[in-house]
Amino acid sequence: MSVLPAAARLLACTALLWPLAGRTAEYRYHYDTVHSQVVFSVDHDGFSRSFGRLHIARGWLRFDPDDWSHAATELDIDLADVDMGDANWSAAVRKPALLDAAHARYAHFSSTSVERTDATHGVLHGRLTLRGTSREVAIPFTFNRQARTIFGLHTVAGFSATAMLDRTDFGMTFHKDSIGRRVTLWLQIEAIRDKPASAGESTDAAQ
Repeated sequence: MSVLPAAARLLACTALLWPLAGRTAEYRYHYDTVHSQVVFSVDHDGFSRSFGRLHIARGWLRFDPDDWSHAATELDIDLADVDMGDANWSAAVRKPALLDAAHARYAHFSSTSVERTDATHGVLHGRLTLRGTSREVAIPFTFNRQARTIFGLHTVAGFSATAMLDRTDFGMTFHKDSIGRRVTLWLQIEAIRDKPASAGESTDAAQ
């Protein structure tokens, strides 16, 4: 078989894929770690629900508001930065029996697909790794808006999401009778669109 036709086919395929590569790079974002919040709540022995706060350490997002079919994300959440509103309580939550932040500081999430349910809502499917254990999770979310900031400095995409986790799925079995198994999470997310010259995303959020 001649090498020339094979080479021609390869060039043709490359030409077809090039516009897609440019399009996905155009919608690459990095998370605004200042304006992104992760709040969680868990039952405290039936008396009340305790709240804590976590922060996104780093990550990227690919999102086209008009076409969600190529949407993807990867991010790390800093468990060592957990804030329960009290220094001693925060330190207790970081210990090996719960978050084990000294040995597995970051919770890592990597998406596998995005399911669009209407114009502004969808479900983000992916894999969450926490304390060295990975589980498939589904996160319903709302796309709030995409726009330039009031000073025109950046293009920002904003999202709100909720999720429910069973802490025992990730090895947190400490005090099952007094600390609730079900943990509710609320995420308020802002992501800043990268400049057009930005390179394609890495598979590692810690870049």
